[in-house]
Amino acid sequence: MIGRLLRRWQQHREQRALARREIPEALWQRTLQRYPFLARRSDADLRELRRLSSLFLDRKEFSGAGGFVVDDDTAVAVAAQACLPVLRLGLGAYDGFVGIVIHPAPVVAARAVTDETGVVHQYDEVLAGEAMEGGPVMLSWTDVRDAGATAGDAYNVVIHEFAHVIDMLDGEADGVPPLPDAKALAHWSEVMQYEYDRFCERVACGHDTVLDPYGAEAPGEFFAVASEAFFVAPQALKEEQPALYRLFVDFYRQDPAATA
Repeated sequence: MIGRLLRRWQQHREQRALARREIPEALWQRTLQRYPFLARRSDADLRELRRLSSLFLDRKEFSGAGGFVVDDDTAVAVAAQACLPVLRLGLGAYDGFVGIVIHPAPVVAARAVTDETGVVHQYDEVLAGEAMEGGPVMLSWTDVRDAGATAGDAYNVVIHEFAHVIDMLDGEADGVPPLPDAKALAHWSEVMQYEYDRFCERVACGHDTVLDPYGAEAPGEFFAVASEAFFVAPQALKEEQPALYRLFVDFYRQDPAATA
């Protein structure tokens, strides 16, 4: 009885949120036109993506930085791309944060690292996006806006940063997202380690790769750039790293290459 009442309450709350954040048809069609990797999905996928995007907009708080004004087109562009990885996983994966900060362009962040001898090295890093545990997620609007054009390069800053969010669900962005059991974890670790090592070797040798060479920086970055490719250039990833592609099909519960 209590469970049934709880489900009814949750359904009622969701319906109210969908009504509050309903995405107008014209705006949705503009979004699909701008991002062909979304538009090529099945009608059923697009209905679910639109529903999740409305719920995402209701749960998150957008703000602009550096004079940038977040309008409806901006918010829906981010929401639709962010919801693609959780199309089957559910929005609960994003419950750990609320804020999304949009900058007009990439930003320069001051960094400092201490080496093994205790010497502090300071440097500047250009960021198109950044995801921090507990939020917010920072994004560069120029990179978000141009995601349709850069999909052929397997580049998508929104998917990259939200893959980090998923990865951090178990505590850190180490390339190992939450998995259902020890068997799944062992399989994930075996495949990812092999694919990561092979990828790093190709990058070190100067070979062209579907994945951004930045993925060789660390396993967490490899997971994020591989997620980009999986969703926006799936056929290319499937051809170059089929075992990695199959691993992601099982994890994300999607097969983007089937509709590419």
